[in-house]
Amino acid sequence: MEDIANQITQQKGQFDKILFAAVLCLILVGVFMVYSATSVVAPSRSGDTLAASLTDLRYLKKHLASILLGFALMALMYKTNVETLKKAAIPLVVCSALLLLAVKVPGIGISVNGARRWIRIAGITFQPSELVKLSMVLFMARYLSGESFATDSVKAFAKPIGLMMVLQAILLLQPDFGSAAIVGVITFTLLFMAGVRIKYILSLGVVLIPVVIKLIMEPYRLKRVLVFLDPWADEKRGGFQLIQSFVALGNGGLNGVGIGKSTQKLFFLPEAKTDFIFAIVGEETGLIGAALVVLLFMVIFIRGIYIVSRLKGGFSMYTAMGIMILISIQAVTNMAVVSGLLPTKGLPLPFISYGGSSMILNAAAIGILLNLSEGEVLVRHESPVEVAEADYINKRRKGRIFTYAK
Repeated sequence: MEDIANQITQQKGQFDKILFAAVLCLILVGVFMVYSATSVVAPSRSGDTLAASLTDLRYLKKHLASILLGFALMALMYKTNVETLKKAAIPLVVCSALLLLAVKVPGIGISVNGARRWIRIAGITFQPSELVKLSMVLFMARYLSGESFATDSVKAFAKPIGLMMVLQAILLLQPDFGSAAIVGVITFTLLFMAGVRIKYILSLGVVLIPVVIKLIMEPYRLKRVLVFLDPWADEKRGGFQLIQSFVALGNGGLNGVGIGKSTQKLFFLPEAKTDFIFAIVGEETGLIGAALVVLLFMVIFIRGIYIVSRLKGGFSMYTAMGIMILISIQAVTNMAVVSGLLPTKGLPLPFISYGGSSMILNAAAIGILLNLSEGEVLVRHESPVEVAEADYINKRRKGRIFTYAK
């Protein structure tokens, strides 16, 4: 057995070009869609004179600036040592929690459409909830790979759950139910993948059922659920946005009406450049274009699984897994909301929606994932019998995954 273990060799992974190409394609799609959704403005008159310019490039310029900053942060995360990321996990989650609290500070926090989710410092607007999601991934990766974590310990299970609940409570005060749900999904999924006893997760789930019901019964959330079930019951108010999204997707048909030719973006579909930009994708590029966007997100998910499967384990593996979950769940939720499969939530579509905070932090997450794709992997070139014997060794080594290439 010892000879088999000694034959395991370490090799450096390769930069994941497929992952990077998929992200780049999504960003390019986003540039075209943000330009289409924001560049054309309605005619206005000053006295009897029609306004000379009907083009507004402010949003596109801000979006391009966010992309450039996102690429810079992606490059930084790609070059950052993994140990540095591990050490930064706890300070980062503390910082993100403080920024969440700063949202409620007069003069710093700002309110948009009744929700107080942004802070403005020195003229720069930032949404702390986007940082919370990534910082929670790094914290969970560090915690689950630490020596103090034990899968059969109630105390070890309670610590990350306590942090999750604190962050969710602050998010719900904004209110931001979507981000609170994402934080919960990241926490529970990583705990499950780490091997925490399923009875702990199920027990907590039962306890939280009344809390979830209470949150859903809040008047504005209950209204969203009722609108989701029957948007035409309140088609001019609560159901208006979802109905207009259906109209946009229906207009697109198979091939779409053409880039820039959407009619729903002309003050029919609210939030066309942010949460409901996928409806504009469907209208202008049709089922074919929408399916290609879905395919690109599937590529990111599959490459994420591939990277996770090749890592040695510990912090790197859990971080890659967390980032894969973070990007995928946001994409699936956004597209499900736009197509009427889930009640409306304020979640942007990664890499496509207009929004600097989302673009920058998701780009940073991809930078970390690309960094991890070059991490060392353990490789064997032995027979299936020897591989099975070595697998037995692996299972006895907590938090480590070995990959074998025939």
